Amino acid sequence: MNLSHDEFHVAARTLAADGWYVLAHLMHPGQTRALADECAAMHGADALSLARIGAARTVSLLRGDRIHWFSTSTESAAQRAFIDRMNALRIALNHELMLGLVDCESHYAVYPPGTGYARHLDRIHDDDARVVSAVYYLNEAWRESDGGALRLYLDDGSHRNILPQAGRLVLFLSAQFEHEVLPATRNRLSIACWMHQQRMNGRR
Repeated sequence: MNLSHDEFHVAARTLAADGWYVLAHLMHPGQTRALADECAAMHGADALSLARIGAARTVSLLRGDRIHWFSTSTESAAQRAFIDRMNALRIALNHELMLGLVDCESHYAVYPPGTGYARHLDRIHDDDARVVSAVYYLNEAWRESDGGALRLYLDDGSHRNILPQAGRLVLFLSAQFEHEVLPATRNRLSIACWMHQQRMNGRR
């Protein structure tokens, strides 16, 4: 169930036209389940940290998730499979759209019941590194009544609510779309990812 070249092409074409796109399946269900199990186990073991916002990395009531950043020095097999898929997508977007994306950063995110993330933009002030934002969902049997949608605010003043169903990947341009995470009634598991261009000062 991995993305084919044709699906990469559709993703790139739609991202160029609309600025956002939803892929129904990024990985095999077994791979997604392995990520979900690992994320849930880390949350159960209190191994996730309070999320922070902005360049100063401050804890804020604007968001209620707990996170774990992926690192090449400590990555699991499940994380490596995800990173490999995202890098393949990044390379395809570069080929199709000439975006100059040089790498990805990713973290697990768990929103406990009742928590969310207020409306915001992913592009940090005075930092143009983030170009494409992506969210991969790990929640099996998610229902609309569970809440937890990603609300994406569009340029025409409307919005789209995207349910966090397992296997679904949401892509959008980091500097263009404000978005928020609506509260859910159960633990909401995902992977947040950003595809970077080289910063103007050449530093990471």
